[in-house]
Amino acid sequence: MDNLKKRTSILFYWTVRYLLIISIGLLLTALVTFWWIQQEAMNNRMQTTGLLAQEIADRSVGTDGNMNISPTLSKLVEDRKRFFKLTVEMCVIITDKEGQLLFSEPPLSDEAMRHKLNDTLNDSRSPEFKAAVAQIQGDGEALGQVIVLQSKRSLRHIPKEEITFFLILVVFLIILSWLTIYLLSSKLAKPIQNVAAAAAQISGGQYNIVLETGAKEREIHELLMSFQEMAGKLQQFEQSRAVMLAGVSHELKTPVTSIKGLVHAVREGVVEGEEAGEFLDIALLEASRLQRMVADLLDYNALTAGIVAVRHDRLDAVPLLEEIIYQWKLTQSADVNEPLLHMPEKSLFLRGDPLRIQQIIVNLLNNSVQAKKPGSSLQLTISLLLAPAGHAEITVADNGTGITPDNRDKVFEAFFRSNDKQSTLRGLGLGLTFSRLLAEAMGGTLVLGSGHEQGCRFVLTLPVAP
Repeated sequence: MDNLKKRTSILFYWTVRYLLIISIGLLLTALVTFWWIQQEAMNNRMQTTGLLAQEIADRSVGTDGNMNISPTLSKLVEDRKRFFKLTVEMCVIITDKEGQLLFSEPPLSDEAMRHKLNDTLNDSRSPEFKAAVAQIQGDGEALGQVIVLQSKRSLRHIPKEEITFFLILVVFLIILSWLTIYLLSSKLAKPIQNVAAAAAQISGGQYNIVLETGAKEREIHELLMSFQEMAGKLQQFEQSRAVMLAGVSHELKTPVTSIKGLVHAVREGVVEGEEAGEFLDIALLEASRLQRMVADLLDYNALTAGIVAVRHDRLDAVPLLEEIIYQWKLTQSADVNEPLLHMPEKSLFLRGDPLRIQQIIVNLLNNSVQAKKPGSSLQLTISLLLAPAGHAEITVADNGTGITPDNRDKVFEAFFRSNDKQSTLRGLGLGLTFSRLLAEAMGGTLVLGSGHEQGCRFVLTLPVAP
């Protein structure tokens, strides 16, 4: 079902949602602010109304201290309404101390006055009006009071100009906020779109991609750089895979073709007698080599995938190495001299897997046999000594052809074989790679020793057991 849903761009997704969020937020803020402005406007206008009531009360006392309603009071009220910008929805009432109506603007009857005011004549009877009351004082006694009524609607009234300005300000903030998130999302979406397009190219088998990595933002720059480096490594891996596949196919094809030809010759009667037996012996030898190459390939793949288990036993190194050398020498020809062993007098215990150590040592010994100089005997030297940092070194040295300086850095690469070996031997070039992986799995290392005038020297380092 997810694949059926319509996907939207990150630019559209975030800008639309941010626009909705910022619009709702600003509108709610505007409503609260508008309500607060109305309340403040009503309070300020009530204070102004109270000042007007007090002024009228002061003007309603004559010089003799008695109540004196000036004939010009109506004009005064109109002037003050214009000056304080008060609305027409206002009523001014003056009563004496007995509550009798003395003055009203606009003119009211006593009945109408009592309908507008409450029973105590100090507040509005209607909840839609608010009253400001000021006492008329003369010679220290209350002569009456001034009541100014004003509707709450007029008190809360905000001019259209201010409302228009406020709305324009809110709309401007919404547009500015949307424009900001649009520009930011656009800037963020562009490198993501480039990476997505590059990923699509990689999925299509095109690894040679170029991304603009000059972004100022550190995270985006690191993303682009990492992706481009990944693409480069994938291209290298793909090239290595193609070369490896071609090499493996070629190396496995050669013994298969040889075996097929030899067996076919015997079956068809092309060769007979002792020659047929010789052909079958060669076929068996080729089959053994093919079996060894397949085993090397399976072991290498299993170890790199973490399937091969490696033990960490406590091993007595001297007897182990002597037994490994003895068993290996039984299978060698006469041109391989008895290996020279240099072992410590005291027991030295290692931490490792005896089977894996045997695989490494035998592989190094077989490599020395393959590197034997034509027409001469092979002399091997195996030494064991205690190295610093709680490790022991097992050195395998020979007097063979050695390794050229150009190949010293490549001997541990998977599927690498030197040119001289490629012409004389059939193998996948996984022996040293597999041996190094085994050594590292046991907590050690396998390195090529410093060069000599003749032969080569490999050093296997393993941890010493307590």
